[in-house]
Amino acid sequence: MKIKFAVVACLAAAATVVPAGPAAAVSSPEHSKPSILAEGLIAPLSLTVTYDESVLVTQNFAGLLSRVNDDGTTATLYQGAEGWSVGGVETRHGTRYFVENAGAGEGDPAALKGYLKSIDPQGEVHTLADLAGHERDKNPDGDQHYGFGPDVPDACLAGWPAFPPARYQGGLDSNPYGVAIRDDKAYVADAGANAILEVDLETGDVDTLAVLPPRPAVIPAGMRIPVDMEGTTMEVPACVVGHEYAFEPVPTDLEFGPDGRLYVTSLPGGPEDPSLGARGAVFRVNPSTGSTKVWAEDILSPTGLAIAEDGDVYVASLFGNEIIEIDDSSSHRKQFLAIDGPAAVEIRGSTLYATAGFSFADPTQGRVVKAGL
Repeated sequence: MKIKFAVVACLAAAATVVPAGPAAAVSSPEHSKPSILAEGLIAPLSLTVTYDESVLVTQNFAGLLSRVNDDGTTATLYQGAEGWSVGGVETRHGTRYFVENAGAGEGDPAALKGYLKSIDPQGEVHTLADLAGHERDKNPDGDQHYGFGPDVPDACLAGWPAFPPARYQGGLDSNPYGVAIRDDKAYVADAGANAILEVDLETGDVDTLAVLPPRPAVIPAGMRIPVDMEGTTMEVPACVVGHEYAFEPVPTDLEFGPDGRLYVTSLPGGPEDPSLGARGAVFRVNPSTGSTKVWAEDILSPTGLAIAEDGDVYVASLFGNEIIEIDDSSSHRKQFLAIDGPAAVEIRGSTLYATAGFSFADPTQGRVVKAGL
């Protein structure tokens, strides 16, 4: 999974080795025992279900948009160029929408490539919007501060490595991840830009609807951080212990609720294992004003969500190996399904569909499952 900017990739490296292998099989409540629709998929991180209950799934790392056949095989609807990732699939009136990108840019603005595309009912592919171009032009989180605040003196940070940065502002990066469609607009969660983008489907114009706020965490004693991409680590200086480091919010999936608001999962930068706690959140965003507030938090690695007709929210906790059900009225949460590596969830009627089996060590073990609500 490509995540925003060097600090996030670096600090996340320690976490990604924790859930590297497939998780052990876990049990589920009898009412929600899942059935497997397809398996052997390569990093399936997004899916949608059409009006006729056809399942479309992205195999992100392979650059594939696929349809799941009744016999468990898949048919390729779109294949990107080598090195490109495909994700964020959504459908409306027979048109399939998805995002495609070619990396996180690695600090090189010219290397940013990310688009919103569609496949019409006749099978023709159209490029609708240049999302990376918007990032280059506007850099939505460019004024947002990450890292340590002014409470940590410069003298303390003299012992901090250059990578990850001790303090920095939002850099140029684009990693479009999730898509939601409403009327003549597409809404894109850009995990690189740390923003929710609004795309006019007629003109292709891109605007920034909202920038998610930083997600701070208190640095504990004894924490080790990577200082390079070869796995070298160092213990944090004692003078930063107990201070907050503002990580990037990294929005992933988004969905409209019955209240007309956008609900957005936030996979916060930095370790995604429990070492700094369950720091993920669901934000609620007003699509008219862009105002943003935390709706639920303390979720481990939330990467996808779906909303039932009654407003209850189902969240995929990727490294928590579960799908969580959050009651819309009471905010009470419980485990809906215990399953290894869930990444995406979708609801059609009384059925929940999900991708599962995600593993950095072997991304070819992904599958699509369904379970009754």
